Amino acid sequence: MSESPDNDHEPEARPLTGSREQSAGLFERLRALLGLAPASVRDDIEDAIDESASAEFTPQERAILKNVLALHDVRVADVMVPRADVVALALDTPLRDVLDLFRDAGHSRLPVYEDTLDDPRGMIHIRDFVVFLASDPRFGLMTEPAPAGSDRPAPSGLDMPLSEAHILRPVLYAPPSMPALDLLLRMQASHTHMALVIDEYGGTDGLVSIEDVVESIVGDIEDEHDEAETPIHAVGDGVFIVEARAPLDEVSDAVGFDLGSLAEAEGVDTIGGLVIASAGRVPGRGEILKGPGAYEFEVLDADPRRIKRLKIWPLAARGVKAAAAAPSSNANARGRQ
Repeated sequence: MSESPDNDHEPEARPLTGSREQSAGLFERLRALLGLAPASVRDDIEDAIDESASAEFTPQERAILKNVLALHDVRVADVMVPRADVVALALDTPLRDVLDLFRDAGHSRLPVYEDTLDDPRGMIHIRDFVVFLASDPRFGLMTEPAPAGSDRPAPSGLDMPLSEAHILRPVLYAPPSMPALDLLLRMQASHTHMALVIDEYGGTDGLVSIEDVVESIVGDIEDEHDEAETPIHAVGDGVFIVEARAPLDEVSDAVGFDLGSLAEAEGVDTIGGLVIASAGRVPGRGEILKGPGAYEFEVLDADPRRIKRLKIWPLAARGVKAAAAAPSSNANARGRQ
């Protein structure tokens, strides 16, 4: 009777997975060295969006899809409200002033600080504020007797400081370099729709709301209370009145000259920043500066910390006006003689 061969001594087939992966990795490295590395999936999608027929995507859909793909490059600093434009409340602000500020600012949330904005204490939501006013007798609609044994009456009505209302909510903190998408996910997870942007020294650089991040995808979102703002107004003869926070590229498009190509524009995002960088200081209201570029800048509104509004004159147009005014002034002088 013959016995079956011993399978224990038969050579086993070795998997070729490792060698194939090594070969594939070597092949990809060679392709990369030759500049033939394949495009990423993100690049493929962007190319497909650009090359797709207009019937497949509307211009709005195309813009939103591109913004979604570009969101991984957007940082918190790109979408934040700069510190100079942050509307905030001190902790000891009377409720009367809180009500006025909510009405004037038109925001549903406001950050609250103790001494300065570098010492934040949280935020106040308009809903919490209204609920407190409607339910607490100290609002003033109802009278409340002073507590027994108290030397002074408890603050009542709208004169009460915000600190005694106990309606503050926490805010998030984020560095300027944090990806905006990561902050959006944190806001969703924590149900907190406001974050303060903190620099490396713990100071407050600005503020970001969830609306700011979403607007980087879908564009500006305006509600019923938002007023349309035009940062650039054409006056005529090449003269423009612009808000100092107007982006440099938008002002360049309006005046017909690339202001971003000027040496003073390095690291500058706004027209106000360009004027400050050129002057080396914050010009005062009423000052007229020649340059940068072939333009004259008149400061229409400013405070000690920043420029608010400018008038831009092309130097050529100013020269033509001066030349046109010269004959009439000379004639008047001869007439007086």
